[in-house]
Amino acid sequence: MIDSTAQLHTSTGDDAAERKRVVFASSLGTVFEWYDFYLYATLAPFFAALFFPPGNATAALLASFATYAAGFLVRPFGALVFGRIGDLVGRKYTFLVTILVMGISTALVGMMPTYASIGMISPIALVILRLAQGLALGGEYGGAATYVAEHAPNEKRGLHTSWIQTTATLGFFLSLIVIGGCRRIFDEAAFKEWGWRVPFLVSLILLAVSVYIRLKLNESPLFLKMKSEGKTSKAPLKESFGNWANLKIVLLALFGAAAGQGVVWYTGQFYALFFLTGTLKIDWQTAYNILTVALALGTGLFVFFGWLSDKIGRKKIMMAGCILAALTYFPIFRAMTHYGNPALETFANNTTIQVTATDCQMHLFPNPKTKYSDCDRVQDFLAKRSLSFETIDAPAGAAPVTKLNDIEIKGWDEKALTTALATLGYPAKANPDDVNTPMLILLVFIQVVYVTMVYGPIAAFLVELFPTRIRYTSMSLPYHIGNGWFGGMLPLTATAMVAASGNIYAGLWYPVVVAGLTAVLGLLFIRETKDHQLQVV
Repeated sequence: MIDSTAQLHTSTGDDAAERKRVVFASSLGTVFEWYDFYLYATLAPFFAALFFPPGNATAALLASFATYAAGFLVRPFGALVFGRIGDLVGRKYTFLVTILVMGISTALVGMMPTYASIGMISPIALVILRLAQGLALGGEYGGAATYVAEHAPNEKRGLHTSWIQTTATLGFFLSLIVIGGCRRIFDEAAFKEWGWRVPFLVSLILLAVSVYIRLKLNESPLFLKMKSEGKTSKAPLKESFGNWANLKIVLLALFGAAAGQGVVWYTGQFYALFFLTGTLKIDWQTAYNILTVALALGTGLFVFFGWLSDKIGRKKIMMAGCILAALTYFPIFRAMTHYGNPALETFANNTTIQVTATDCQMHLFPNPKTKYSDCDRVQDFLAKRSLSFETIDAPAGAAPVTKLNDIEIKGWDEKALTTALATLGYPAKANPDDVNTPMLILLVFIQVVYVTMVYGPIAAFLVELFPTRIRYTSMSLPYHIGNGWFGGMLPLTATAMVAASGNIYAGLWYPVVVAGLTAVLGLLFIRETKDHQLQVV
């Protein structure tokens, strides 16, 4: 199962210049693909109301995150489809196809008519495009990681594949730069109306560059030799998942490494940004600057921890990242509130909010027939303002009663609720003078460090777990379930947990629990892989 003979050497594999070209070309194309994928998450708060039925902002945001999550949910299926093709036909051909699918579907998002123009066809088409993006990304990562690893020397596999690990963050970083540039060019109204489409259309330029670069690559020498010897797998799906010995390793890779890595990645970057802008009401420029600086400071650590994993091993670095994240997320995010919007923190400490009501529901997929109860409207009002509250069950049919300290408001009365908050001193936005930018950069940077610890070594770790004939298929599935299902579901799950509980920190329980379980399983059952060598079969 684990390759243990001396690594295959070929004229291209031994050539340092060729290896650099392989790493650069694979990484650059993957950066562009991640850029495409993460545009949606960053821009969802802007276009959520454009593609879904109006009436409830929280429901529209949840629906946009649910559509965002759909792209992640389908990623494992992309891993199966394209992983099989990659093990049968070749690495290079497969990730040429994946980048074409990704680039075209992303550009089409930028051309989508709104709900006001075509009704329910709009959100349905948006879901279809997200599914296409997810399928493409499901085939991309395994191909790029496998391709680079099969060119790398044994003693530097962690270092070489760590460049692939930088691509997700660099793609996110690039998306922030392009979006930020567009927001500076267009005024706020123009950006919300149509300017948000421009970053999606830019993907056509990136697609052309990516295809040009990848057409110039050679196939993996290991795959070529395996194919020439007639040793390619005839049924990679069956060999990967129909064989218990290999399936057991797939499951260990998923629950003992990839799941925790996925939630740590998405918490430290996406959820941190959403918390700054959506929860703490910090203006977008400041929030983007905070995240951009933190990412710039931390991106080199992907390569550092990849290099370090070649020296001391992959497992201990990844598990340490999961443990640190699980232990510190709650204090880190509370500190973000303290340094980002101290007025909100003070208001929360001085104000007790209770909603006594019945018929409260979460609406993940609103449609024209969705009806919102008075309780739904009250909870939406409070949630949009990042207010923690307690919901108490009332007798069936009773009108909701909202109590803010000693102020009591019966039924759904937006004007009365707004007046009550103003009376109590609620801060509608973070005061720019109160935002401690250096401390917020530090707090986000700490989360980025966790990301680099769990993500930097994982490509080499997964590649080394499986034999060449089924490597693309076997490694892609646990990675994309861990990242696509456990990680990709984080924005939706965390937002839903906050909405359901009325506590702005409740969503953190999801990454804390998953990262903690991964650390336990990884420490107990995962074995070190850094000294394993790659061969043809």
